[in-house]
Amino acid sequence: MKSILLLFCWTFTLLLAQGQDKGSIFGKIVFDGEPVEFINIGLLGTTLGSTSDSTGKFLIKNIPFGKYQIMASGIGYETFKENIEVNAKFTTFNINLEEGETTLAEVVVSGTMKEVSKLESPVPIEVYTPLYFQKNPTPALFEALQIVNGVRPQVNCSVCNTGDIHINGMEGPYTMILIDGMPIVSGLSTVYGLNGIPNNMVERIEVVKGPASTLYGSEAVGGLINVITKSPSKAPIFALDLFGTTWGEINTDLSGKFNVGKSTSMVGANYFDYSNPIDNNGDGFTDLTNTKRISVFNKWSFGRKSNKLATLAGRYVYEDRWGGEMDWTPEYRGGVEIYGESIYTERFELLGNYQLPINTKNMMLSVSLNSHYQNSVYGDVPYLADQKIAFGQLIWDKKIGNHDLLFGGAMRYIYYDDNTPATRIGEENERTNNPESTYLPGIFVQDEITVSPVTKLLLGMRYDHNSEHGNIFTPRFNLKWAPNRNNILRLSGGTGYRVVNLFTEDHAATTGTREVIISEKLRPEQSINVNLNYQKFVHIGSCILSLDASLFHTRFFNKIIPDYDTNPSEIIYSNLNGHAISQGFTLNTDLSFSFPLVINAGITLLDVYTMEEDETTRKLKKEEQYLTERASGTWTVSYTFDKSKISLDYTGNIYGSMKLPLISEWDDRAPYSPTYSIQNIKISKAFKNGLTIYGGVKNLLNFTPAKNSIARPWDPFDRMVEFDNDGNVIRTPENPRALFFDPAYVYTSNQGIRGFIGLNFILGN
Repeated sequence: MKSILLLFCWTFTLLLAQGQDKGSIFGKIVFDGEPVEFINIGLLGTTLGSTSDSTGKFLIKNIPFGKYQIMASGIGYETFKENIEVNAKFTTFNINLEEGETTLAEVVVSGTMKEVSKLESPVPIEVYTPLYFQKNPTPALFEALQIVNGVRPQVNCSVCNTGDIHINGMEGPYTMILIDGMPIVSGLSTVYGLNGIPNNMVERIEVVKGPASTLYGSEAVGGLINVITKSPSKAPIFALDLFGTTWGEINTDLSGKFNVGKSTSMVGANYFDYSNPIDNNGDGFTDLTNTKRISVFNKWSFGRKSNKLATLAGRYVYEDRWGGEMDWTPEYRGGVEIYGESIYTERFELLGNYQLPINTKNMMLSVSLNSHYQNSVYGDVPYLADQKIAFGQLIWDKKIGNHDLLFGGAMRYIYYDDNTPATRIGEENERTNNPESTYLPGIFVQDEITVSPVTKLLLGMRYDHNSEHGNIFTPRFNLKWAPNRNNILRLSGGTGYRVVNLFTEDHAATTGTREVIISEKLRPEQSINVNLNYQKFVHIGSCILSLDASLFHTRFFNKIIPDYDTNPSEIIYSNLNGHAISQGFTLNTDLSFSFPLVINAGITLLDVYTMEEDETTRKLKKEEQYLTERASGTWTVSYTFDKSKISLDYTGNIYGSMKLPLISEWDDRAPYSPTYSIQNIKISKAFKNGLTIYGGVKNLLNFTPAKNSIARPWDPFDRMVEFDNDGNVIRTPENPRALFFDPAYVYTSNQGIRGFIGLNFILGN
């Protein structure tokens, strides 16, 4: 494998310019006076390059006389660039590197709740910047995550197109979404939380795969996504990103900053509009939900005499989306004449961080408040829900010898009310409710021990008391061993727990015509996880190959799984009488050259299933999980023409087949989805004044799901469906497959190929 890559890399360096006068550059690369090996050195605009050896020395040969810009880059160091002229047989040029925040060495916080270099973190964390997501422009972070390996945006409804985020095969409710480290996107807002965050205001996105309940509590069982917003002081003075598609989508991101005394404020807005009903698959329903969304975000950084941190941020989101029959209009909302699913969402968020004014700088108070109101109708079935969450957390970071300690206490309060059996008292027509009020205080401690210069051990534990479910204890450990900068091994283990609210998390419970049955008092889910991660950096000629591989295994107890099979006209919820397994392998690769070509690719293999006790034989029976691919892959290929500042980006993903929910034994739709791929291409041109124009094509292969994804779309109110006394559909000559209207047979968007064009403008800092 290595020899193939070596041949691939050196193919480019053999394409040398012809000429009589050629020279060589010889030199040495050092950091703090010490030689540095495995540094890529190249001449921009050419394929000429080399790599430093174990003594820091390098040699670039066969260089036509002329003026160039030399570049040196390596893991953990700032990229070095300087002009150089080659006009002699040998030119000596030495390079002094500075330690920097490269993709692999930048600061991360999600794994340990404190700033640490990604390379030094004992917890494996993936970091993605807005530049990565700009390779495939999207109107929301939800869609942008489709090019992150092991992370899949899952569409849960063919009509209203709501969705959630799957990490390593785990359903959306197992993914915790944070903004600046605070859990303000959860429960009712899980479906909508990644919509409407202005991309211009995002610093980076950190992804932790596997349980993180020790630090973040309930919901962080499958992993977490932490959206880190920019510090106002580092934000551009003005930024604009505007693009539209041939389907009629228009997205605008606008941001700016200003100073008030010693304080800095950053203001941003996102507006998205799609008002063009399209029905390419001919089922009479919209292929893509019509949506109008506006989001406003404001973040303040306050100057203090002590230079301690004080920030306050707020966000408001309003969204009006509908999908349904093509001739639906708002006057039919909630009626039985024409079917439509209409969702009005209004959301407020407030979050702040304050470093306490005491002698130590390491005590931080974080608070957040959010209110989420949803007014929805699914045909003639209303779903009205109101959720409010208050969160406060105090952490203290203290170093003692080789111990880096973190102590914390947190309080979370959740108020929830809706018109479903979740909070209803008595019969539905009595309109009597008992809103849920849940208190969740917790304390946690973490000790990061530097065992030796190459070994770190992190131990942590958390205790929470849920006002409904009682005491919950979640320990964890992480071990990091790095014999050198090019090899890092991490072993992680721990437990997780999750308290469930079906109606805020499972869209199938509120749409379609299946009746919801809760067969028992649901207990919290618990999990045990182990993860082995290995990072390897291979220097092949003038190329650097980065490998990041993980093996993971998670076992769940008390798992709550919707039962679609016992009675196809019902969704039955109960705790699993057995256990569930999520395990697999994931590999991320980055290949960079001394010239401006970068290739990122990843693959994930999954084995996700349940082992449930059979009521008759009492033996455990294995069942494959619905809507979970066994294999997936992602890639990005980027090349920049240095002189013209034209860039090409080719991005895509591929997903293996998934088990789909059929609704009767006579349902003749495919039980598994096909293997499919979504591929995109973008070309952009950057100008010196901060303006970039771009365009391209999305979904190049024009893949869309089967046209029969919605069962019986011609009868959405089930007027021609006959049911028996137990709610089962009766087979009739008019309905030989015993189907009813159901939009849950879905795994990806119905949106096909489309072009896009846009511009991005950034004005200074």
